[in-house]
Amino acid sequence: MPGMNTATPHTEGCIDTTVTDGVLQIAINRPAKRNGFTPKMFRELGEAYTRLDDDPALRVGLLVAEGAHFTAGLDLPTIAPLMQRGEKAVPLGLVDPLNLGMDGYRRRTKPMVVAVQGITYTLGIELMLAADIVVAADDCRFSQLEVARGIMATGGATLRMAERAGMGNALLHLLTGDVFDSAEALRLNFVQKVVPAGQERAEALRIAQLIAAQAPLAVVATRQNVLKGVEHGPLVAMQDFLEVQKRLSRSEDAAEGVRSFVEKRAARFSGR
Repeated sequence: MPGMNTATPHTEGCIDTTVTDGVLQIAINRPAKRNGFTPKMFRELGEAYTRLDDDPALRVGLLVAEGAHFTAGLDLPTIAPLMQRGEKAVPLGLVDPLNLGMDGYRRRTKPMVVAVQGITYTLGIELMLAADIVVAADDCRFSQLEVARGIMATGGATLRMAERAGMGNALLHLLTGDVFDSAEALRLNFVQKVVPAGQERAEALRIAQLIAAQAPLAVVATRQNVLKGVEHGPLVAMQDFLEVQKRLSRSEDAAEGVRSFVEKRAARFSGR
């Protein structure tokens, strides 16, 4: 299939990629081990996220997983040595899939939609919270269980759970390491939609394609302004309004948006 990563899956797993109509589908592929993440998978995931940002033909990312489960989290026997040395599995200079803004890593600019199913533990929750829109199957089981392993969640859960659901709700799950379902994840704003199991990937792709059909520059600017508002507050984010709108309104896509409105047709955006 055009755009598909041809790497042969093996014991360390792999990350496959497929391109369809401006959407980069990124597939976690180690189903025999419940998609437990190895250093190799982390590196390839960072490379895929970097490809999304660097390729102007790609407009939206879609993160999915092969098999019955999204991911059981870290493959601790292979990851523990890195943790003990204080090293990261994603090479410096790439886009960080967890989008934490850490020194030496790039932050993603383009939208990321995620489809999750089955077991979605630890890193799985942190990857979906680091994305923008999450579609969950109704058979999901979520758990941020680092405290049961003697470690702390350092992929963003301690920050984003509280931001989405409030301190009490975050600590309920972070400090107990309990297992909760899709209905609870929806209540806490960890996911945006819950669909019958087996439909999550199609629904997430539908959303990604809708985003890909919009004006790319406006999509990126809108996402970045929302993120700035969340991380730095509305008074900081609103300072960008006039300058960003001036820049966007002078783009070819803005002119195409007006033409398509006048001509009563679908817009054909170029990202310029």
